[in-house]
Amino acid sequence: MDKIIKSIEMKYDQFSKGQKLIAKYIKEQSDKAAYMTAAKLGSIVGVSESTVVRFAIELGYDGYPKLQKELREVIKSRLTAVQRMEVSENRIDQEDVLKSVLHSDMLKIKNTLEEIDKSEFDKVVNKLLEAKRIYILGVRSSAPLAGFLGFYFNLIFDNVRLVHTTSVSEMFEQVMRAKEGDAVIGISFPRYSKRTAKAMEYVKSKNATVIAITDSMDSPLAKISHHALFARSDMASFVDSLVAPLSVINALIVSVGMRKKEQILSTFETLETIWDEYQVYEKENNDE
Repeated sequence: MDKIIKSIEMKYDQFSKGQKLIAKYIKEQSDKAAYMTAAKLGSIVGVSESTVVRFAIELGYDGYPKLQKELREVIKSRLTAVQRMEVSENRIDQEDVLKSVLHSDMLKIKNTLEEIDKSEFDKVVNKLLEAKRIYILGVRSSAPLAGFLGFYFNLIFDNVRLVHTTSVSEMFEQVMRAKEGDAVIGISFPRYSKRTAKAMEYVKSKNATVIAITDSMDSPLAKISHHALFARSDMASFVDSLVAPLSVINALIVSVGMRKKEQILSTFETLETIWDEYQVYEKENNDE
């Protein structure tokens, strides 16, 4: 946001009267402007859609969508739950919430597929396979993602620790033994967790390999990690949309699993025997 505001302030005297109205609105209502079309923004401040487009170009963007995208990336980590609900009212079809949310989630996966760095993904897989121990950090809305990854990694590896925590001190207590040769995976999306970021800073100082699963290079996790996998996240009202991150995590599990295929087959053969003996899963009754 600072970059956009500084650019606006530097060029303010060069703007037309209409462009100054747009600049003022973006500075004061950036959370709302980020989710408005050019036509909607123009209507609110009293200028034409073309004036909004020219404003974006004047700031150095290829068009309004590029300016809007940058606004969204920056402000989404700052929105309160109340602001999220206010913003989402203009984005979700109140008559068909199901379709609106599912369609938005589909776009997040599509965008993630187009943007993710395959070579970085492969490096992360190799680091995990080489690690002596693997720590997985994820709190608040990212906790289910960490739990999902931890569940399957515990079936693949015998050196995994899912960090359960309700405080900064508890998180440090559980990662304090991380060291060189270990890998620490931190998962966080807007609004970013300070607990996760601080713990990752700590383990990096201990020479552990730090891996982030987050949304962009602007994420505080990405800035302190050796490797980062980016997945598009967004908000559906006050709820975090995390289907794309979960899809990337799925791919990570499958990729690691395929590299350890023989070991996993042996593990599952043993587990199937245990599951049958202790009736862990429902089985179809052929007599009915």
